Amino acid sequence: MSFWLPILAQEQQPPGWATYLPFVIMGVMLIMFFRASSKQRRELQNALSALKKNDKVVTSGGILGVVVAIKENEDEVTLKVDDTSNTRIRVLKSSIVRILGDTPPVVGEKTG
Repeated sequence: MSFWLPILAQEQQPPGWATYLPFVIMGVMLIMFFRASSKQRRELQNALSALKKNDKVVTSGGILGVVVAIKENEDEVTLKVDDTSNTRIRVLKSSIVRILGDTPPVVGEKTG
């Protein structure tokens, strides 16, 4: 029985590059994650710079509204959130997380 013990006790060592393989895979995944994240952030920044009156937007708080006025120098946007009572709120541009598109002007509403 003692004849088999030295043979069973021998362990095979993995190749040297195999010990670093999990770190390499993790690094590639992190690079892909950060690249996708920065692409999304860049697209949102471009959309916010092209924001215009009558665009429907969603804020980070989940408020839906229509852009009424934009103050470029203060990064402030005025949103109309209710048509019946003409309720308006002011939010920062950075709180807008999605632009749904522009809405056609409502009949009877003053433009300009």
